Amino acid sequence: MPLAFSKLDLPRPVWLLGWVSLVTDLATEMIYPLLPLFLTRVLGASAMSLGVIEGVAEAANSLLKIAAGRLADRTGAPRRLVLAGYGLSGAVRPLIAFVTSWTQVLGLRFVDRLGKGIRGAPRDAMLGHFAPAHLRGRVYGFHRAMDHAGAVVGPLIASVFLFFYPESYRTLFGLTIIPGIVVILILLRVPDTRTSAPIEPPEPVEPREPLNLSKPFFKAILVILVFSLGNASDAFLLLRINDLGVAAFWIPLLWSGLHVVKVLSSLAGGELSDRFGRRTLIAGGWIVYALVYAGFGYFASPATIVVIFLSYGIFFGLTEGVEKAWVADLAPAGARGTAFGVYNAALGVGGLISSLMFGVIWTRVSPSAAFFTGAAVALVAIGLLYSLFSHEENPRHER
Repeated sequence: MPLAFSKLDLPRPVWLLGWVSLVTDLATEMIYPLLPLFLTRVLGASAMSLGVIEGVAEAANSLLKIAAGRLADRTGAPRRLVLAGYGLSGAVRPLIAFVTSWTQVLGLRFVDRLGKGIRGAPRDAMLGHFAPAHLRGRVYGFHRAMDHAGAVVGPLIASVFLFFYPESYRTLFGLTIIPGIVVILILLRVPDTRTSAPIEPPEPVEPREPLNLSKPFFKAILVILVFSLGNASDAFLLLRINDLGVAAFWIPLLWSGLHVVKVLSSLAGGELSDRFGRRTLIAGGWIVYALVYAGFGYFASPATIVVIFLSYGIFFGLTEGVEKAWVADLAPAGARGTAFGVYNAALGVGGLISSLMFGVIWTRVSPSAAFFTGAAVALVAIGLLYSLFSHEENPRHER
C-alpha cells in the first residue's frame, strides 16, 4: 500500500518543488482535457490537426531541453532556469482564451512547451541534488505524485466552473493566470543549489564535462526512445472516449479520476523501484500500457473503455518517476542536467513522431489501428529493455 504523503520523510526543497508541480498541473489540467473538444467542436479542427499540435508542442523544444540541462550543469544555477521556464508557461497559458483558430493554439502550446523545455531538466537535476541516493526512487515518485495530484484538482475545478457557466471555455482558460502567479511565489522559497548543501555528502564530481555520460545511459535512452515512438498524446484517448458516446461534461471528471490512480501508483512505483530495480518496474508499466492501448483498439463499449482508461494511470506510476530515478542512477552528479535534457529530448522527439503517426493512422485507416500500433511498439520496447540490460544492470537502492 503506498505511503501517505504525511509519512514521506523528504527534504523541504523536495516538498516545495512538489507543490510547484501540483499547482502548475492544476492550471494545465483545467485546460488540457477540454482542449481536444475545444479544438474539434468549437474551432473545427481535425484529428490530424490535434496530432500536429500535440506532437509539435511536445517535441519542438527537444534541443532546448538539452541546452537547458547543459547550461544548468555549466553554471551550477538551475534555479534561474526553473523560474524562467515556469514563468513563461504561466504567462502564455491563459492566452488560449483568445484564440480563433487551431494554428493559434499550436503557437501558444509551442511557447508553453518551450517553458517546460527550459525548466524540466534543471528541476530534475535539483531534485537529484536534494535526494539521498537510497530514496531517489521515492523522491521522483513523490514528485510525479504531486504533479498528478494537481491534475486531479484541475479538472474538478473545470467541471464545477462549467456546471455553473456552461460553454464558458474561454473564461475558464483565462483564469489559469492565478495558479501561474502562485507557482512563482513558491519557487522563490526554493533554495539555490549553489548555496544549499545536499542531504547526503555529495557524490564525487569529475571535472565539469556535460557529455561525460556512460554507455548504459545511452542504451537506456535508446530503449525509452523506442517506447516513446508508440506513445502518442493522451488527447487521442480523450477524443476516443468522447467519440464512443461519453458526454463532454464527464471528460474532465474522468481525467481527474485517472490522476487519482496516477497519484497512488506513483507513490508506490518509486519506492518499489528502490527495492526491486528500475527495469522490473518499467517493464511492468509498459505491459500495462500495451494492454490499455490494445483495449482501446478492441472494445467499443463506453463502460468498458472508461474502466480501461482509469487503469491507464498504473502505467504512469510504474514508469514516470522510475525512469527519472534511472537517469539519475546512470548519470554522474556533475552531468545530471545534461542527462535529463537528453532524456526529455528523447521523449519529445518520440512524442512528435508518435503523435503525427497516430493522427495519420487514425484518419486514413481507423482509430483501432492506431491504438494497436501503439501497443505493438510497447512490446518491442520491452524486448529491447530485457535484451540490452541484464539482471545485474537492474539498479536498486536499498538501505
